[in-house]
Amino acid sequence: MNCDVLIVGAGFSGLVMAERLSSIGKRCIVLEKRAHIGGNAHDEYNEAGVLVHPYGGHLFHTNSDRVFNYLSRFTEWIPANYTTKSYVQGKLWSFPINLQTYEQLVGHPSTTEEMEEYLVNRRVPIAHPKNSEEAIISQVGWELYDMFYRGYNLKMWDQSARELDPSVCLRIPIRTTREDRRLDGKYLCMPKYGYDVMFKRLLAASPLVEVLTGVSYQDFPIGYKHLVYTGCVDRFFNYEYGVLPYRSMRFEHETHDCEFFQPTTQVNYPNDFDYIRSIEIKHATGQQCSNTTVVREYPEAFSLEKEPFYPVLSATSAAHYAKYKALADATPNATFVGRLATFKYYDMDQVIGASLAAFEKVRAKLEG
Repeated sequence: MNCDVLIVGAGFSGLVMAERLSSIGKRCIVLEKRAHIGGNAHDEYNEAGVLVHPYGGHLFHTNSDRVFNYLSRFTEWIPANYTTKSYVQGKLWSFPINLQTYEQLVGHPSTTEEMEEYLVNRRVPIAHPKNSEEAIISQVGWELYDMFYRGYNLKMWDQSARELDPSVCLRIPIRTTREDRRLDGKYLCMPKYGYDVMFKRLLAASPLVEVLTGVSYQDFPIGYKHLVYTGCVDRFFNYEYGVLPYRSMRFEHETHDCEFFQPTTQVNYPNDFDYIRSIEIKHATGQQCSNTTVVREYPEAFSLEKEPFYPVLSATSAAHYAKYKALADATPNATFVGRLATFKYYDMDQVIGASLAAFEKVRAKLEG
């Protein structure tokens, strides 16, 4: 079996690359070790008829017209307002930190000016934060950091925020207004019929793409002119420099005989329970049904027998990854793209944007 481009992985990165390369006449074979397409963004209807995200909530947001317009070729959209609560000190708090959070803290209605004064008096002056702990205390001080961030990071990453890159905690906005959306972006929406329908439409528009699921690329030799790899970069190089640090996750699903079980799409548990958050994606999908499913996420130590879900970003891991990046850059006729292949904590829209950019480079190589 031969093809123009062999693509390892049928998540966002692999499928976008396959569709784009097919559009210029390149025959692509996509190998996916799981039994389904879509990677971690895969969704499905469970036995109770609820549309669920088996691998945790995937909430689409982007500021990129290019990314949004590209995906709009394969899906219609429904608007989504992603809200989160954080269970701290025995009650639910508005989160990300905003004016409503501050009002809960002081116990009475307040103003943006009063909250800003509170923050000014509690911020730790750090001009150039070197880690996630410094990034947060330089914005909100120790009290709010201890409530919402310290325990969350210990549970999520099994290490202190002071060991993590600033970007890890800075993913979540901090506001002094009543805006309580978890995410920012020009486009906040969900695929109207789900991610899997969108992925299937993408493939239906790509007649030169063949997807083989339940197949490991290591056990399925195929001739190709170019390789697109979206898996773990350290695995590709047989762990020549050791295993990069990842976190794995375990997901427990609970179906309830009620319309909604929790007040928001996501509830964080930074300081209590073994799970880090619970997701009730029905708040975002707009599905109308009499029951609902909650997915609880349990962070776990990574091993080679488990799925890697998140790269652990730190100064140490950046130096470690740099060795693999040098190998990847020196590998002929191969392109590494996606969260695991480039060891980046990408959101979905960033993955898509990076894949569209990578396509242009591969196209130049194949047509040059």
